[in-house]
Amino acid sequence: MTTSDYATYIAGLPRVLAAAATLFRDERGRVLLVEPNYREDWALPGGTVESGDGESPRQAARRETAEEIGLDRAPGRLLAVDWARGEARPPIVAYVYDGGVLAREELDAIRIQEDELLSWRLVDRADLAGHLSDRLGRRIAAALDALDSGTGTAELEDGVRVPA
Repeated sequence: MTTSDYATYIAGLPRVLAAAATLFRDERGRVLLVEPNYREDWALPGGTVESGDGESPRQAARRETAEEIGLDRAPGRLLAVDWARGEARPPIVAYVYDGGVLAREELDAIRIQEDELLSWRLVDRADLAGHLSDRLGRRIAAALDALDSGTGTAELEDGVRVPA
């Protein structure tokens, strides 16, 4: 296969997006959510993996968290991976990492990226559904379950756990 043939082959492959987010909690177990200015539902701090730069999902979670809320810390273990089908976009593989428990001083130091976010808040697990899309709500619930159980990473499709 020539270089030109290979380039044509690669250009014809399907495209899949990747995103990464970090799940932070406070000492009471509430989840830190951010309010984007470009959609109705809330989200975890995170965003698109910049694969053109060779960025990994873990690196993207750290970068996006630093950009969006001013916390620059390495993410913990991978809690969930979700294959999310899109209607107006290609499918996306979403990674959710453990951000750990934030101390009061860290919460007080949060500074939101005003270009993309309106605010942030801590939300009890029982109240998450009122802030999130159904799919993201299922993804976060699976990540919290993986965290609580100490078991492996939750594998999801559209926020639904894949049977083993």
